[in-house]
Order: sequence, then structure tokens, then C-alpha cells
Amino acid sequence: MAVDLKTLSPKELQSLIANAEAQMHEAKSSQIHDVRKKIDTLLNNAGLSLADVYPTRGGRVAKKAGKRSVVAPKYRNPEDPSQTWTGRGKQPLWFVAALKKRGVTKESLLIEGAVTRKKAGSAKKATKKAAKKATRRRIKRR
Repeated sequence: MAVDLKTLSPKELQSLIANAEAQMHEAKSSQIHDVRKKIDTLLNNAGLSLADVYPTRGGRVAKKAGKRSVVAPKYRNPEDPSQTWTGRGKQPLWFVAALKKRGVTKESLLIEGAVTRKKAGSAKKATKKAAKKATRRRIKRR
């Protein structure tokens, strides 16, 4: 049943590939069906369920899909407005590339109305500086 591929035309090769892919898909589906039957039989004979054999990871119950909150995007790619980033996780490639351009800063890529928080450390520093200034003023007045 060996086929000499060198003698086939491009159309015949395409047809052969399509037939082989269809046959492969059928064989895989059949294999999956057979394995599922065997697993079901083993579980039924043992009186177990699939959840008994494969509990959730770490013994925790899986979270429901609707539990996570959606974070609003914070930054937008000026060249392609459909590309946004929330400011969480790894910086996207477009963000890194934009920052390398001259005159582009994080603030210039912010979406209007996006909520930004200052770092807690910088707020503490500002408070300390204000306290020092107030102390200096009191000392000068005396």
C-alpha cells in the first residue's frame, strides 16, 4: 500500500492530505470513546466516581467562574487603541516599546478617567516632609 508521493500532482497530494487528516480525526475520536468506556467500566466496578479519583488540586474547591472581578484597563496603546493593559502583571510588549520612545511616559499612556493610586511609601514620605517643615517653622519662630 505504499504510495509514491513523487509521482502525485499537487491536487492529488492535497486530496491525500485531506483524506489522511479526516482518517486521523476519526481514529482519535474512536480512541477517546474506547478509553472513556474503559474508565467508566472501571469506576462503576469499583463503586467510585471521577471526582473520587481526581479530587480538585490541593483539596480546595474550584472557584466559580463568576467570582473574579474584572479590572478596568488603565493604559491604552496610542497606535492601536484596541490594545489595553490593566497595570497588573507583566507589561505587554506594546507598553514596553512605547516607553522606549522619546517623550513617552507611563502617565502619557493612561486612559482618561482611569483610577490611579500613589504608592503608600511616597505618601508616607510626603507626610514626613510636611512634619519636618512644620517643626522647622516652630523652631524659627521661637
